[in-house]
Amino acid sequence: MADWQEITGGITAPRGYQAAGITAGLKPSGLPDLALIFSEVEAIAAGVFTTSQVKAACVDYCRQRLQAKHSARAILCNAGQANAATGNEGWFDALESAMATAQALNISSESVLLASTGVIGQRIKMDALRSGIPKVVAALSETGSDAAGGAIITTDLVTKSIALETTIGDRPVRIGGIAKGSGMIHPNMATMLAFVTCDAVVSPHLWQQMLVRAADRSFNSITVDGDTSTNDSLIALANGQSRTPAITEWGAEAEKLEAMLTAVCQHLAKAIARDGEGATCLIEVEVTGAHDELSARQIAKTIASSSLVKSAIFGRDPNWGRIAAAAGRAGVPFEQENLQIKLGDFLMLENGQPLQFDRAAASTYLKKASVGAYLQQDTVLISVNVGNGYGVGKAWGCDLSYDYVRINAEYTT
Repeated sequence: MADWQEITGGITAPRGYQAAGITAGLKPSGLPDLALIFSEVEAIAAGVFTTSQVKAACVDYCRQRLQAKHSARAILCNAGQANAATGNEGWFDALESAMATAQALNISSESVLLASTGVIGQRIKMDALRSGIPKVVAALSETGSDAAGGAIITTDLVTKSIALETTIGDRPVRIGGIAKGSGMIHPNMATMLAFVTCDAVVSPHLWQQMLVRAADRSFNSITVDGDTSTNDSLIALANGQSRTPAITEWGAEAEKLEAMLTAVCQHLAKAIARDGEGATCLIEVEVTGAHDELSARQIAKTIASSSLVKSAIFGRDPNWGRIAAAAGRAGVPFEQENLQIKLGDFLMLENGQPLQFDRAAASTYLKKASVGAYLQQDTVLISVNVGNGYGVGKAWGCDLSYDYVRINAEYTT
């Protein structure tokens, strides 16, 4: 059993955090579009960002800030304009956004981090942002997580939030998070955004290492459509307000904190994959028997990202050949005669040999997932074994429906 429990409160569940989300007039829809997360004290900050060569101004800004200073107090996120591929003007807009936020909060601009999401090539509507920043600061609340989660989404159908609590040094420690993402999801860090808060005391070096590993096992293991965004950002704050002993080196307490951080990130990552544009179910792929974890995750992610596999799941077609083909092209060596494939409880391939199975029942299994309860009974499980190695890895994706094409064909029109 996990050494933590789920609690309410999302991003503001950890001690010493406030959040808000408002409508500032950035989105043409008139929906909430400006979010702010604020720590009452300076917090250790870590970040993992897109590896795309075309990056949003907020990504470059945050990288520079975190290289110079491993702490922050605020994260401002606008939705509606990605502020990516916007040249020098976009960079100056980012600088102004940070300065305006700092002034409204009465903190240093070096303590403000930024995130943006929306249409690539569009600058932030600065007039709306300037007038919105004082309003979002005024709206900050210890119960503002839901409002912030609602203000960062674009094509998402649902908000994504989680909070967990454990005990370290006989005191409760909490980690909360919110995320957005539905399309353009194939993270390489991971459009997706995720923000995490924690009230533990942890050194900057350890916190960054923990976040990188958590990202690899969560956001870097999901896919919706194979497209990596220009704005992918995962930012995590740890403000020490739990008053626990400082975690400065690897040990049992550091392992426990990282495991809970990974669990938070995996929950948010799966929620993003499940909310893929037009998706009807979540796909979870587990690969065992590989040489190492990295190889297993590479095979799993290749299967989860296969358009043919995703289309077959949407068509409720238990076509295991597509799974085998995807595993074979993952770039990871394995012996074909060792390959085993299961769809749910249906064993379809064993020792590289096809088996007889109830195709109608397997199809029914896929149909049930499409109407199952959100992140509970709506998951299609694909299990693949490639040998006798110790490597185990997971990846998550979603099926590929007609609606995905419709949504993206009309994205800016």
